[in-house]
Amino acid sequence: MRILALGGPGAMGAVAVRVATQLPGVDEIVIADRDRDAAELLSRQLADAPVPVRAITVDVTDDAGLRDALRPADLVVNTVGPYYRFGLTVLRAAIATGTHYVDICDDWEPTVQMLELDEIACSAGVCAVVGMGASPGVSNLLAATAAAHLDSVRDAYTAWPVDVPGAGSANDGSEALLGPDGRPSAAAVHWMQQSSGTISTVSGGRPTTQRPLQPVTLTLPGGRAGTAYSIGHPEPITLHRTLGLTGEAVNLMVISPQTLAYLDVLRHDIDRGRLTNETAAAQFAKPTLLPYLRSLPTALRSKGPGTLPPFFAALAGPSKGRDHMVLAYLNLAGPAGEPARGVLGDMGRATGIPLAVGMSQIIDGTARRPGVHPPDAVIDPKRFFADLDRHLGAPADIPLVVVEREPVA
Repeated sequence: MRILALGGPGAMGAVAVRVATQLPGVDEIVIADRDRDAAELLSRQLADAPVPVRAITVDVTDDAGLRDALRPADLVVNTVGPYYRFGLTVLRAAIATGTHYVDICDDWEPTVQMLELDEIACSAGVCAVVGMGASPGVSNLLAATAAAHLDSVRDAYTAWPVDVPGAGSANDGSEALLGPDGRPSAAAVHWMQQSSGTISTVSGGRPTTQRPLQPVTLTLPGGRAGTAYSIGHPEPITLHRTLGLTGEAVNLMVISPQTLAYLDVLRHDIDRGRLTNETAAAQFAKPTLLPYLRSLPTALRSKGPGTLPPFFAALAGPSKGRDHMVLAYLNLAGPAGEPARGVLGDMGRATGIPLAVGMSQIIDGTARRPGVHPPDAVIDPKRFFADLDRHLGAPADIPLVVVEREPVA
């Protein structure tokens, strides 16, 4: 299969490309980016890869050029963000050229729009998997793993870590938030977009909207409890679609009160037009004194994550006539609490490795069902986590995914 890696030289795309060179069924990888030098550099670094790797120049805002690049490819791996700007454009072009598609879209707005292309993709025989990264992606497959222990699902909570001990941090240093040119990365701009305005959640079994950064206090199996905070992500939309939720669904950040409070100050300023997503992202990457001082009252009154796992899905619903809560979480600690799988501390690896592992099921045909799908609709969770564990290289006696279930009082 010929792979077109759009945005391949980026932090997440490069990880996915490196892993993809080792996947069975890959015949060629074409690294495509508007920065030809960056694409060429990665191509040279992979000169000894077991499959041919070459570079081309593609600007996704040039529709004709984009389609010319897509036509020879069997599968496009789209890591060009932010997706609220470019996701729909690339998917439409892929459907038009009959090219299978996978991305790491973590914006809920374009996710809704892309799912609406399902019928058109089916007619074109194109399989598109939207959001095959960490969150969404791994989070969806954790939810699917938990759902297998329930007769039906009422509530679904997915969560990912920002700055909790033992899991790395989404904002450790500025490298994940600032690009090589010192400007905010697409990931940082996305974060500001999804921390402001309104976000999509599910309430009473129906999609709804609410303000982000709202506290959600959870009591989970194993005596775990704490407060996490809502953020705009696709999981409430996609899990509502695949699991038929009848209650509520929210995507959450496991985050310290101090970081939450600083982010909330930026949210206020974005919503009032004082900051753009880009300028807010720059202030988050390099905090300044005045926003920090403004954040102190919120930090003092906000609750912390307590003993919540850093990355999890928690689902509630009936099982054999009794309500249960099922927790599926990534087991990140090894013996004596030492990190066994340090993937979450590196945004590129945390997203790029799951992307490549998930796309392997598209390459071999396992998940290649025409239409536009969230990961849990077509990716086999059991195989995915087994493959992911092998790529992370953790000790075999430490399970990657832990599932715990308790009846709800």
